[in-house]
Amino acid sequence: MLVALATAFALSQAFRTVGAMMATPLTRHFGLTPQELGMWAGTFHFAFGIMQLAMGVSIDMLGVRRTVLTAFPLAVAGAVLCAMASSFSALILGQALIGVDCAPAFLACTVFIARHFEASRFTAMSGLVMSLAGLGILFTGTPLALLIEASSWRTGYACLAAFAVLSWLVIFWRVREPARAADQPDPQVPAERQSLRKAVRELLPLFAMPHTLGLICFACVSYAAFITLRGLWLGPVLHERHGLSLIASGNVALVMTVAGMISPTLFGRMDPGGARRGRWMAGCAFAGALMFGAMALTHSRAVDIGLPIVYGLLSGYSVLQYAYTKNAYPAAMTGRAMALLNMAMFLGVSLMQWTTGVAVSWAVSWAVSWAVSWAVAHGAEPFRAVFLTVAGMLVAGTLAFLLLPRAHERPRAEPRDPRA
Repeated sequence: MLVALATAFALSQAFRTVGAMMATPLTRHFGLTPQELGMWAGTFHFAFGIMQLAMGVSIDMLGVRRTVLTAFPLAVAGAVLCAMASSFSALILGQALIGVDCAPAFLACTVFIARHFEASRFTAMSGLVMSLAGLGILFTGTPLALLIEASSWRTGYACLAAFAVLSWLVIFWRVREPARAADQPDPQVPAERQSLRKAVRELLPLFAMPHTLGLICFACVSYAAFITLRGLWLGPVLHERHGLSLIASGNVALVMTVAGMISPTLFGRMDPGGARRGRWMAGCAFAGALMFGAMALTHSRAVDIGLPIVYGLLSGYSVLQYAYTKNAYPAAMTGRAMALLNMAMFLGVSLMQWTTGVAVSWAVSWAVSWAVSWAVAHGAEPFRAVFLTVAGMLVAGTLAFLLLPRAHERPRAEPRDPRA
């Protein structure tokens, strides 16, 4: 049953990274500006992020199976709409539908694991799901590039729509949620039904804690930098800056994806814990900013091929945020804190992808406006603005994390879980 649910998560990963291979053909077909391209890619993550709370409430009220089966047809509709799109507006609507559908994909897997597996197996089963879901990102590398070269970008969307139908059928066939004795309500105790309003209200105490703002700022940029590069700009940079074919660009994306799949496991094993965890997070983010700065300033094919792969290996540091968040709040608030973290991460992806599109189109970014303006004034090509923008946002988010109050400054009332 878990493998069946993981197929939906794999498709979610595929849909969020199609931009790297589709950006160039879409730009040619619709005459998109870089700003429109960033908006197209960011729409998925914006819809995904704002729906996290609603999907969490739906899973609590309706269960994993009903929530996924109800939402997933939207992915089919969105992919079909994108495949048949005759205008930019249709593309945006299709992306929004896909984002809404994919919102419960990973959440459904984690909730299913928590409900139906022993607590000691949670980490191992979550790792299995992450590995299976990585197949979706692998598809948007070389395989998608070959498909687009052989046919068109419309065929790519049509293929994803067909996979979405198959996933829905597998989930419908295989996934069941047998009631457990511990889940049966006590007839003497009135059941309290979760609601979206209640879920939002329960998030408010998190904002009263001084370290929440810094964590949100960091979450908005850490995962966003990887997805903005791998899911949007990697293909256009390699094709337009260095003349690589779509298939060659897909090969680079494939290797970067494999590195990104290995990285979370490595960082999970190397997690230093305690106060050092926050320093590791900040150090890795600053290292990533330096890599983006190097890609902005060198204009070297070797750098633009090699550093994305190295950054794929580095990107797993974002997994440290989950352990950091778990230990930053009382146990009773862990679920709400994780929901807030997910919202911040995916809304951050949307913001960064839109902002980099604006940086290319207008040669200005609120994060590094002086640097981008200087670069453009001196005749720099547009992808330099993309990389400077990502680097600037990484630095800004990390400085906010370091300068604002951090969780290790807050005394903990409960002992640390040794499984964390």
